[in-house]
Amino acid sequence: MVKKQIYDNALLASLLSSAGKLFLKVWGWKLVPGCPDLKKVVVIAAPHTSNWDFLFFLAVTSINKLPLNFMAKHTLFKGFFGWIFYYMGGVPVHRSKEGAVDIVEQMVKAFSERDIMQLCITPEGTRSKVKKWKTGFYRIALAAEVPIVLGFVDAKTKTTGFGPVFHPTGDLDADLAEIKKFYTEKVGVNPDNY
Repeated sequence: MVKKQIYDNALLASLLSSAGKLFLKVWGWKLVPGCPDLKKVVVIAAPHTSNWDFLFFLAVTSINKLPLNFMAKHTLFKGFFGWIFYYMGGVPVHRSKEGAVDIVEQMVKAFSERDIMQLCITPEGTRSKVKKWKTGFYRIALAAEVPIVLGFVDAKTKTTGFGPVFHPTGDLDADLAEIKKFYTEKVGVNPDNY
């Protein structure tokens, strides 16, 4: 089910944009100019070392009025408050025994059913320290035939924004190495978790 999102409301979009600018200003962070002008894309947000990284990246999306989508368990979209998750950009996923393969298929279907879908995923999959990234973001982009935008936060320079657009080739190892090069110098708010 595709419904209107929060950024479809001009007043709310403007208020959120102003709030994002104020948030970055208060914390002394700067927005790196540039925003992807793509209707269908997977946006990765890294590094994701704490909730603060998420808030700084959320400010970027608010400033740019970018209607990002995110995956959430399908049961959250039921009941009286279920509409809130749709309105915030949520895409319901049904977890099953097939696991990640099934999630990829569901997201590919969601991409095919929408005119606009900008799916945001953190490649670490958690705020805790991990040895390697999860590859779901890559497999979704490849199967849906959409590019990947490299979103970032960098606590070292107190900057956040969007990096280059990457087109997956199907060579997972080579492509991940290329994507990770962009993040080599980027530091999350809690660098011990990266």
